[in-house]
Amino acid sequence: MSLSRAPKAHPYPEPPRNFRMPPHDEHRTIDFFAQEALPVPQLSETQAEHVAARMVGEGVRAEALGSQQDANFLLSGEDGTAIGILKIANPAFGRTEIEAQDAAADLIAATHPDLRVATVLRRADGSPLHETVDTESGPAVARLLRYLPGGSLSGPRHLSPSTVAAMGTVAARVSTSLRDFRHPGIERVLQWDPRHGDRVVNALARYIDEQERREAVLAATAEAWASVRHVADRLPTQAVHLDLTDDNLIRTPDNRLPLPDGVIDFGDLTETWAVGELAVCLSSMLHHDGFEPHRVLPAVRAFHAVRPLAAEEAEALWPLVVVRAAVLVASGRQQTAVDEDNHYARSALEREWAMFEQATRLPLPVMTHLVKEAIGLADTPATIEAPACPLLRDIAGADIALLDLSTDADSMDRGAWCEPGIDDRVAASALAGGAAAAVTRYAGPSLAQTPPLSADSPATVPTGLDLWLAGPAVMQVPTEGQVLAAAPGHVTLTYGARELTLSFPDSVQPLVTTGSIVPAGVELARFTTDTRIHVALAHAGAPAVPPRVRPEYAAGWLPLTADPAPILGLAATDRGEDPDLLERRDAVFATVQGHYYADPPRFERGWRHHLLSTEGRSYLDIINNVTPLGHAHPRVEQTVARQLRRLNTNSRFHYASVVEFTERLAELLPQPLDTVFLVNSGSEAVDLGIRLAIGATGRPDVLALREAYHGWTYASDAVSTSLQDNPNALATRPEWVHTADAPNSYRGRHRGADAARYAPEAVAEIDRLAASGRAPGAFLSETYYGNAGGVALPDGYLAQVYAAVRRHGGLAVADEVQVGYGRLGHWFWGFEQQGVVPDIVCVAKAMGNGHPLGAVITSKEVAERYRDQGYFFSSTGGSPVSSIVGRTVLDTLRDEDLQGNAVRVGGHLKERLEALAARCDLIGAVHGSGLYLGLELVRDRVTLEPATEETAELCERMLDLGVIVQPTGDHLNILKIKPPLCIDTAAADFFADMLDRALRGLGHSR
Repeated sequence: MSLSRAPKAHPYPEPPRNFRMPPHDEHRTIDFFAQEALPVPQLSETQAEHVAARMVGEGVRAEALGSQQDANFLLSGEDGTAIGILKIANPAFGRTEIEAQDAAADLIAATHPDLRVATVLRRADGSPLHETVDTESGPAVARLLRYLPGGSLSGPRHLSPSTVAAMGTVAARVSTSLRDFRHPGIERVLQWDPRHGDRVVNALARYIDEQERREAVLAATAEAWASVRHVADRLPTQAVHLDLTDDNLIRTPDNRLPLPDGVIDFGDLTETWAVGELAVCLSSMLHHDGFEPHRVLPAVRAFHAVRPLAAEEAEALWPLVVVRAAVLVASGRQQTAVDEDNHYARSALEREWAMFEQATRLPLPVMTHLVKEAIGLADTPATIEAPACPLLRDIAGADIALLDLSTDADSMDRGAWCEPGIDDRVAASALAGGAAAAVTRYAGPSLAQTPPLSADSPATVPTGLDLWLAGPAVMQVPTEGQVLAAAPGHVTLTYGARELTLSFPDSVQPLVTTGSIVPAGVELARFTTDTRIHVALAHAGAPAVPPRVRPEYAAGWLPLTADPAPILGLAATDRGEDPDLLERRDAVFATVQGHYYADPPRFERGWRHHLLSTEGRSYLDIINNVTPLGHAHPRVEQTVARQLRRLNTNSRFHYASVVEFTERLAELLPQPLDTVFLVNSGSEAVDLGIRLAIGATGRPDVLALREAYHGWTYASDAVSTSLQDNPNALATRPEWVHTADAPNSYRGRHRGADAARYAPEAVAEIDRLAASGRAPGAFLSETYYGNAGGVALPDGYLAQVYAAVRRHGGLAVADEVQVGYGRLGHWFWGFEQQGVVPDIVCVAKAMGNGHPLGAVITSKEVAERYRDQGYFFSSTGGSPVSSIVGRTVLDTLRDEDLQGNAVRVGGHLKERLEALAARCDLIGAVHGSGLYLGLELVRDRVTLEPATEETAELCERMLDLGVIVQPTGDHLNILKIKPPLCIDTAAADFFADMLDRALRGLGHSR
């Protein structure tokens, strides 16, 4: 049952004085196989209102709710507030069963007061509000249950890992509550009881009209049931709710994310295998948007953390998920056949089939190993001994080159990983170097098949080896075995308890025949030229294993295989796990230096606008304005390496590169900005800019804009008032820092055309400070409002404010750290958009393409005044390497027309985002220019209530879809879109497409 609206709670009315509870009927419980057909009791909303009136009095309104086998109605008072749920049980269910359900609900509510439970409502004397009503199918028990506002998790909406984990936690808490529950009303034979799953499917499969689907359901059930049978007698049993599905887990009211804290519908309460509670819960997830089997694992881990699974339960879990899905398919078809007017059951048919398809998407052993690995019960990886004869005659292991195709491989440099056939070329290089053969690593993620843009992770984990031969060679039987298959291009033979499969070109004919017993050393095949061979070793009887599998499923597939390296005379791959890198990071790296994502991918390689994880997946980088040229730009790499081979020292020494770079930088700025200081970061640049202004004017006070971030040094942090970067910024700033209102024309105090009021107000604040004897020595601001997500300052804003601060003897300091260097597309510097010239310009980030480099550019007059404070020196800010990097970045920006690319691709992307905003109410605005964009997400386009939680969930979903994007702004409700300036239209379209897909999957887009 699912509730789509959430009326206000209503105090429960007293029943009429003449109300009498009908006597209990006889003690009985359901036996599905004796009953089989269970049509929903037929009551109209008017009839339901009459029943409710007898229980609680007149004036109740009933709204029918869907159900598989019961009749449910939402009851509301005349003012629309919720009274409760009228539930009329199927006539096949006896009163004893109903009493058991009420008792179980009460027990869970008492055990876990923080869980909301649909308990039966009671009279003043404690008796439950039950009565018997007549239906076409016979007398049925009607009762009034507590209404839980919030709505269910049902529907196609994508379930985030946090939601999935919460579902598992609720299931575990219910399971532990019911562990010792006893009642005669749970001694039932239900069609949903997993102990009867095979019988139910076999009995109802005839209702599945499509032969192909019917056969698939029967086959999957038979296979799954065979797996269950092996452990059935060791599975613990207890009372279970058995219907903790997305339909019956209720969302926390007013929580923007779908996190369950409520449980309804105890109609399937019974005693059965305890693990069935989790299996039912998992199966219900499988139809949701973007869901596939591995996404249930957070629920498995969460369940196990509260109610540990035994090894036998881990073995049975996924087979029971498959059986549950099969039962749903067969039961849904049967229910619609016997109950033609049951729209609820009919609407669920395709959803139930989607669950079955996902449940059977992977072989049972794969999912079982995946489950076991998730809860720490993984089997020890299989190993093999070296055979009597190596697979390749006369080629020793020392003559075989081991290829590295991982993210750490030098062979993957300069984008080689995305070139078709890169593995063949790497192998050819090794063979040309004198190796007799070359071979890949077992189980090590490879970049050779990684697409640059992909919504799904690619299959990067090899389950065997690829082998290249330099020339003629003989393949021989490594140890005595039986040939299971032999055909052109293919041989499979036994290898102890395993099967060795060799695949090679069809032009090669094996020298053995199917069925023959072959001793070690017998020739299998002869190769007369260089050849590529695939070598795989799998357990006998295991399902067919693909040559490569996706990383999410590797822990499921690899236990079905073994490393074939010893067959070639090589050592097996060391698969020992390193200590968790995040734990090591937290142990030594101050945790205040946070990281993106709760469970981040590990990146060890980048290329252009892509980041590559150690699992071999390429992610589109939408946030990295530190590398405007793109990751690992060859020109930067070459010039840095060349300079490091020659000289790197500090800027007090005399060398050319610092002169050449600062000349180039000064040429990019208008007069009188002709003098450059070089530092290492944006924070240092802003800090120095403030010191220059204060030193030149002799005035210590600074006026800065609220909601801005400028850095982490003492001075730059003091003028940073972003509440996300420092929640206490406004209260703790030093007395020399003064603030003006953030000139945000979208969500500030003055919006739209009224934003013109910001400048006069800032001017008035400057005048007020001057009148009080504290005229600011500097006005500091970003020239394009970065922390707000790329909001342009109101037209003429800086002209008015700069004039005011200068009128009182102060200087204008422009923070160009984020937006400078052509990112805005139409302007190289942000201040150009405002038509002004600052007195001091602070820049960093883009300057070094990832190398730590920043600068402050001012007039010679202002620069000379710094001498009053002493001398200035930065060890590496102007070093030969830093200077050569800075010059190379400027050369490449020009030569590759990256500012023009920001105009073209940025304009196209903004159009795509604006089109998306037209059909997605969550998008309040598309800010920015060029490739400095911000997508602001709001819950209401009038109130502009920030969609903070929705933004965080969206970023996590985008990570699933292969895109790195993060929130910004004081409310963390703006997607910051600042990719490397080399991004192309295909990548921009991929981002827009994935954003569209994610928003639709999360229920935000039409």
